[in-house]
Amino acid sequence: MLNHIVIMGRLTRDPELRRTQAGIPVASFRVAVDRDFAPRDGGERQADFIDVVAWRATAEFVSKYFSKGRMAVVSGRLQMRDWTDKEGNKRTSAEIVADNVYFGDSKRDGDNQGGYNQNRSYDAPQSGSYGGGSYGGSYGSSAPAPANYGSAGSYSPPGSDFADLTDDDGDLPF
Repeated sequence: MLNHIVIMGRLTRDPELRRTQAGIPVASFRVAVDRDFAPRDGGERQADFIDVVAWRATAEFVSKYFSKGRMAVVSGRLQMRDWTDKEGNKRTSAEIVADNVYFGDSKRDGDNQGGYNQNRSYDAPQSGSYGGGSYGGSYGSSAPAPANYGSAGSYSPPGSDFADLTDDDGDLPF
């Protein structure tokens, strides 16, 4: 069977980090996901508010680097949970159990003030590597150098076999 879901939206509040009795970290948060279509009457787009639960290292990553208003891409599985409310009524709720959480925005989108601002741009964490990746087990301590595609300088991606020419005489090396 296949149960995989990917959503992208903004956190409606700061993630809440708790620990189980065994000490396992668990973070819960809610993501507002805009619907793809606008109402026929020309009104505002509606949003769905989806609960997300992240465990272990992903929970710690989310609680450390995400805050209210931050854009997140969540990949995981949909899980239905049955529970009983205070009046004794049986209820069912749906939530996403996150496998990976990615940044949906970048540091350049923010104004370096942190948190939510009126322009719907958000500040990236001040330390650590965030380069759009998830916390899947190897979380680097430094961000990769940004590509400079628009200038006359040279750029070779990490792990590339290409080298910069220091004495460029205009002739091709082949």
